[in-house]
Amino acid sequence: MSNANDLINAIKNHNPFEGRLVVRTHNVWGQGFPDVPSLNAHASDAVYQAIDKVRNKQRQVVGITITAERGLGKSHVISRIRHRLQVDGSALFVYMSQCNDLNRIKAEFLSTLANSLKQIGSQGVSQWQELATALVNEAYTKNYAPQQLVNQFRGKLAKNFKVIEVLRDKVLSIKPDIENPDILTAILWTLSPDPAYEVFAIRWLSGHNLPQSKADAMGLANISAEEKEADAFNTLRQILDLISDYKPIVVCFDEMESAGCNDVGFTGAQVTALLGKDLYDKIRQGILLTSIYPETWTHQVKVLPYAQAVVDRIGEKVIDLKHLNSDDVVALVSGWLKEFYQEKGLTPPHPVYPFDENKLRALGKEKPIVRKVLQWCADNFGTIEVKHPVESAYNQQLEALETIFQDDMENKATLAQALRLGFSAVIGETIEQVKIEEIKDVQAKAVDKGYIDFKVIGKENGKAVKIGVAVLQDSGGKIVGATLKRLIDYEKFGLTRGCLVRSKQINKGAAQAQQCLSKLLSKDLGGEWVLLKSEDIKPLLALHFVMKAREDYELSEQQILDFIHQKQIAIDNYIIREILSDPSGQIPEDAVDEESNHDVVNTPAVSNTEEVSIDIF
Repeated sequence: MSNANDLINAIKNHNPFEGRLVVRTHNVWGQGFPDVPSLNAHASDAVYQAIDKVRNKQRQVVGITITAERGLGKSHVISRIRHRLQVDGSALFVYMSQCNDLNRIKAEFLSTLANSLKQIGSQGVSQWQELATALVNEAYTKNYAPQQLVNQFRGKLAKNFKVIEVLRDKVLSIKPDIENPDILTAILWTLSPDPAYEVFAIRWLSGHNLPQSKADAMGLANISAEEKEADAFNTLRQILDLISDYKPIVVCFDEMESAGCNDVGFTGAQVTALLGKDLYDKIRQGILLTSIYPETWTHQVKVLPYAQAVVDRIGEKVIDLKHLNSDDVVALVSGWLKEFYQEKGLTPPHPVYPFDENKLRALGKEKPIVRKVLQWCADNFGTIEVKHPVESAYNQQLEALETIFQDDMENKATLAQALRLGFSAVIGETIEQVKIEEIKDVQAKAVDKGYIDFKVIGKENGKAVKIGVAVLQDSGGKIVGATLKRLIDYEKFGLTRGCLVRSKQINKGAAQAQQCLSKLLSKDLGGEWVLLKSEDIKPLLALHFVMKAREDYELSEQQILDFIHQKQIAIDNYIIREILSDPSGQIPEDAVDEESNHDVVNTPAVSNTEEVSIDIF
C-alpha cells in the first residue's frame, strides 16, 4: 500500500470522476472512459456475435437497437465495441451522433462516414488506408501492409503523378460496378504520405468541394450544391459496396434524438430510423446499431408510416440495458479508481478507496443508472476546490476539441450555432458601442435559406443596427458566390450590415464571389469579413457542446449562461467583438490560401505516351 499522505494529496488535487459524466465522440474514437466489461455485456456480446455471423456468411446484414434511458450507459457500450474492433480488426466502424440538417441526412451521413473512416483502425493507419490497401492488394494479387504502400508512395508520387491514375484504372478493372471512378481515385489518394493530399481526399469523399486547383491536380470533379443530397446516397452506397467486399462494417447511430424536425415533420430519431432502413437494404455486409431512448422507440419510430418495415430491419434484435445492482456499482467504481491510481503510481488500501464499499452497495440497491453513480462519486470524492458547476464540463469539451476540432472547423452549422450562443449570452450588454437587443433568424424563402445564419439586432449610438452573420467554410466558388450574393442584399433580408466569418481565402478565379465580396466591403455597404481563427472559436464551440449535452451533464441553460457571463468568455471573444466593431473594409491578410501549391509535391510531367511503371506491384 502507498504512503497515506501520497494518497490523500492525490485525492485532494484531482477528482477522476469530475466532468466525466458524458461520453463524447472523442471518447468513442480515442481514449475512452474506464470500461467494466461485465456491465451490460449482453449488449456488446450481441454485436460481436452478429459480426461473427456476417463474417461467416450466415447473415448479410443484422439490425440491432439498444434501448435505454438517459445515463444508463448506451454510449459506454458503444465505446467498448469501437475499441474492441480497433484491436481485433473484425469490422470497420462508423459513428454518427448528431445531425445539423435533418433535410440533408444522406449528405450528413456521407460526411460522417468519411470522417469516421479517417480514424485509426486495427493496422495502425486510418480505416481509409486499410480500405485502399485492400483494393490495391486485390487488384495486384499482393499482400502489402498499409504502411508499406504509404512508404512506397512517397517515392512514386515524387517521380510520377500518374501513379494514382494507373492504380485507379487497375482497381476499376476488378470493380466494374463502381459508377463514379473518382471515388476510387480519392480513396487511393488517402495513401499519400503528404498530409495535404490525404486531407483533401477525405474532404472530397465527405461530399465537400475542393479548391479547383486541388481538384484538378488530384483528378477529382467538384459537384454543385444542388446535387449534393442526391449525389450523397449514390456515393455512400458505392463506398459501402467497396467496404463490403473487404470486411463487415458496423454503422452506429447514437443520441440522434433531435429537438427539431425536417420539412415534412419527421423528428431526428424518425429521420435516422428511415435512413437506417435504406442502409439496411443497401449494405452487403454489416451491422446497423441504433442507440435510442425507449419512449422514442415506442412513440416515434414505431408510429412511422410503414413502421413495420423499419422496425423489422433496424430492430431485428432490440436490447434493453439494465440498471446497476450492488456488485455492478462496486465494479464500476473500482474500475475507474484502478485507472486513477495506476496513473498516479499509487496502491490504495482497497479497490474502492476512499469510498466505503458498504455505502456503494447501498447505492446499488437503488438500481441506479451509470451516470448517477459517477455523479455521486464526483460529489463525494473529497476535492477541496469549489468550482462553478459548468467548469468541468467546459474543460472536458475544450480538451475534446484537441482531437476532433478539424471536423468542426468545416461544419458551418456547428460553427454558426456556437457563435449564436455567444451572442445570446451577451444580450443586454454593450460591446464595441453596440447594445445587443436580440438574436434572430433571417426570414427567407426556401431558395434563400441556409446562407445567412442569423442576425444581431441592437443599437449603436442610438441608431438601429441589424448585422447579418454568415459563416462560410466551403471551398467551392458557386456556394461562396451564392452566400455573398445574399449577404449583400440588405433590403431583402432586413440588414444594415453584412458580416462574413471565414478562415480561408476566396478563389480569385470565382468572379461572382469576388464581385460580391468587393461590394460587401465597399464604403456603400460597409460590410465586414471577420477572420475565423481556431483559438477564438474553440471556447464558443466548447460551450455549444456543453449546451447541447446539458441534460446529460445535469446542467440548466441558465447555469451555462451564468458561466459564460462570469468567465467573460463571450464578451471578450475576438470574433464577437470584430463582428460588432466598425468594419475595416479589408480582406484579412492571414486567411488560409487553399489554392497555394506550397504543400503539393512537385511532380515532373510525363507525356501521354510514356509508359508508367509501377514496379512495386
